Amino acid sequence: MTAGVIVLFILVVLLAALVAAFVYRLSVLRRGGTAAIMRATPTGEGQGWRHGIIRYGEESLVFFKLSSLRPGPDSRISRQGIELGERRSPRDTEFDIMTDDIVVVAVHDGDQSYEFALDRGALTAFLSWVESRPSGRSMRGRPA
Repeated sequence: MTAGVIVLFILVVLLAALVAAFVYRLSVLRRGGTAAIMRATPTGEGQGWRHGIIRYGEESLVFFKLSSLRPGPDSRISRQGIELGERRSPRDTEFDIMTDDIVVVAVHDGDQSYEFALDRGALTAFLSWVESRPSGRSMRGRPA
């Protein structure tokens, strides 16, 4: 085999791996969830927003970016550690990717801070999930 054939073979294998990763991620996203726009804070005004989906679990919320090839979730927020901050409407350049129907809510999980942009129905589901978590007191006696 010549060097050119080896390089071509390696490129084909890499391309196949990339396509496989894309198909896997697409199948993960198609399993459902709630459409959301999220960013880790602090960031500049209107910067850092990522479209994706969130899924609610018993212990945590997971966020999958639409533009990622990572096999698992891009962010995970503990249900017990979550604290809600202020709610607001989109500002200035955020209207490039959001509408008036969107509510931006600040979320804190320990030393991590995020903002979620959700439509009113998704916000209701999110708030219900947070408010229905078991209290820390009832979690004490439960086995891990």
